[in-house]
Amino acid sequence: MAFPKPFYKWRPHPWHGLEPGPDPPELVTAYIEVTPFDTVKYEVDKVTGYLRVDRPQRTSARPPNLYGFIPRTYCGRRCAELSPTSERGDGDPLDICVISERAINHANILLDARVVGGLQMIDGGEADDKIIAVLAKDNLMGEARDISDIPAVIIERLTHYLETYKMQPGSDSGVRIEKVYGAEHAFKVVKATIDDYDEEYGS
Repeated sequence: MAFPKPFYKWRPHPWHGLEPGPDPPELVTAYIEVTPFDTVKYEVDKVTGYLRVDRPQRTSARPPNLYGFIPRTYCGRRCAELSPTSERGDGDPLDICVISERAINHANILLDARVVGGLQMIDGGEADDKIIAVLAKDNLMGEARDISDIPAVIIERLTHYLETYKMQPGSDSGVRIEKVYGAEHAFKVVKATIDDYDEEYGS
């Protein structure tokens, strides 16, 4: 029996064992950690590659879109240089928020996502950009090529969620959104984090 190529005999690590996408920086792979149905924040365990419970959400807010990261990206020096008010990159893979018409209620999945823009987010002084993308071949949003093609209310909901989901009673969230940017800048961010990954871990 001949196995298909490429064939992984063992489960690859979602961050280190997968490619960043079919045609990055425009068409990327997204590994999904959290769905709009989740009231618990999940994050991939950096050692094992399995999903780990990070924390139950304290507030009633839920993420408005699918949320995850692009494999083999790293928010390091180059990423921080594209975020002028940050002190450094956050040292994590590049986060991605994926918009789709149909409800997807499973995490721990892969999908092809078309990059249309992003949010320049600073969290505790660190660059923590959120790439905004649409599900490739989505029946409603699949033709979008830039943030201007996305209804403004969707971006408003995402921005509000990210600015408030870490808030604790009587304290500031420590998060701020510096700007919303379009596809051209988003491509630079994706490319920078791929290069940062290669520098940190090797190509």
